[in-house]
Amino acid sequence: MADEKITKKMGINEVVSKYPETVEVFAKFGLHCIGCIAARFENIEQGAGAHGVDADKLVDELNKAVLKE
Repeated sequence: MADEKITKKMGINEVVSKYPETVEVFAKFGLHCIGCIAARFENIEQGAGAHGVDADKLVDELNKAVLKE
């Protein structure tokens, strides 16, 4: 995606802090880890893997959320 702002190597807390609108997307994918201690040091790929979620699909949805006008 040319205007991708979020990558799966970015930290979960980093993304949520920068883009609060992503909280709903994380929740939709079952990652209710926003307050979890692991969210402080895990990147999106690690968090997705821990929850059995496809990291590429998650990142795609996160980017759609932040690119909405």
